[in-house]
Amino acid sequence: MSASIILLLVLGTARPAEAALPEAKPDALGLDGSRLARVGEAVGLAVEKGEVPGAVVLVGRRGKIAFAWAVGRRAIVPAEEPMTRDTVFDLASLTKPVATATSIMLLVEAAKLRLDEPFVRYLPEFDNHGKGAITIEQLLRHRSGLVADNPLTDFADGPTKAWERLANLELVAEPGQRFLYSDVNFMVLGKLVERVAQIPLDEFAREQIFAPLGMSATFRPATTALTAPTEKEAGTILRGVVHDPRARALGGVAGHAGLFGTADDLAIYAQMVLDRGRGLDGQRILKPASVQAMTDPGDTPPGQKRGLGWDMDTHSALPEARDSAGGASAIRGSRARACGSIQNRRCSSSCSPAAFTPTARQPRPRPCGERSQPSRPRPGPTSRMLQHHR
Repeated sequence: MSASIILLLVLGTARPAEAALPEAKPDALGLDGSRLARVGEAVGLAVEKGEVPGAVVLVGRRGKIAFAWAVGRRAIVPAEEPMTRDTVFDLASLTKPVATATSIMLLVEAAKLRLDEPFVRYLPEFDNHGKGAITIEQLLRHRSGLVADNPLTDFADGPTKAWERLANLELVAEPGQRFLYSDVNFMVLGKLVERVAQIPLDEFAREQIFAPLGMSATFRPATTALTAPTEKEAGTILRGVVHDPRARALGGVAGHAGLFGTADDLAIYAQMVLDRGRGLDGQRILKPASVQAMTDPGDTPPGQKRGLGWDMDTHSALPEARDSAGGASAIRGSRARACGSIQNRRCSSSCSPAAFTPTARQPRPRPCGERSQPSRPRPGPTSRMLQHHR
């Protein structure tokens, strides 16, 4: 069965991607146009009920967009603005897999990093309180033992002092022992990219991922005219400024949050994953083994299955669990939330809005590669990559 993409985003304001997937009629892609219309109706109903201010919906298959629809408003105050397809959203925790994890995999491919080595080899200032045992793979899978979020007061004295405090955090669990969704894990990974690549994370991601793919995604948008507001804080409406307070305190660029982009940006990225690492023009971005490793849960136990950046099957995939487990991945208001995962073959990739999530009558797509029995998997792409770089 051909690859599919389903993207659902709610919020408001936009800028077109530099490239976009071609469009085709639903029936040409083996899709039922009337059923796609029901998707639009369901999102429209959420807007009418006031559950979300607006939404951008993209549905695609076989590398083409079959359904594109913008509904509602991208801004409510100080003046209402209609939602448009090119709205730029604060992508929040999608920063983790799209920018940070992808950057890490590129550095692994370049033999500048190994997944099984301690991250303190590159960030020696973190080598205290047992953190020297944490591997890069454990950071990617949220199995490092680091806290979910350190106090906001740690960021009150500027980025330099914030990083000193991050480097001296104590563990809350033994590395590798359990899953704990952690913004700190990806803050560290973002710093790791910067240290190894010798350029900031936003520059590396732009040069190595976004520009080659034709994505307009960026940290710290240059213009806010088409950017969706998120909320009012201290009397100021946040627009084009990262919503996450820790990422904001670090200057707007961090491994866990800070990325902005459109629905079309995410469609381009998702298609790259479905095409096993190739962009729309056929340019190789990632190797097939890297793409597969990002969604390979390895030997993580049932209920804690994480790929190298993507959630395959953990309690944090549920909205109510996200609020308690991850801090910044609880995405409210007019920001987008990713409830699905990038998948291949018969499966879909999906991003859905806050407050518009699958109900009990809407079965969650089974992630590709997920085994029906919780037996220990055979060596997969992750273990092969580990062996390759030893």
